[in-house]
Amino acid sequence: MANPPRRPINPMDAAEALFKPAKKAPAPAVERALPSAKELVSLKIDRAVLEYFQQDGAGWQDRLNDALREALKGKISD
Repeated sequence: MANPPRRPINPMDAAEALFKPAKKAPAPAVERALPSAKELVSLKIDRAVLEYFQQDGAGWQDRLNDALREALKGKISD
């Protein structure tokens, strides 16, 4: 036989052919966020805190972010 058959004749070889090791995918590139970029997160806070920041209407997330940034000012340089 000059050319081997395209399909394995032996059932064991046929089964082994189905379970060839998978090729490893390349590691995904790590994307760095811009320093001023905001990131979407899920955060659990007390209802009273949420109502306090929402009472002035739209922009409550920015106000909450500003308050957290102020709280960090003295902590980061320590």
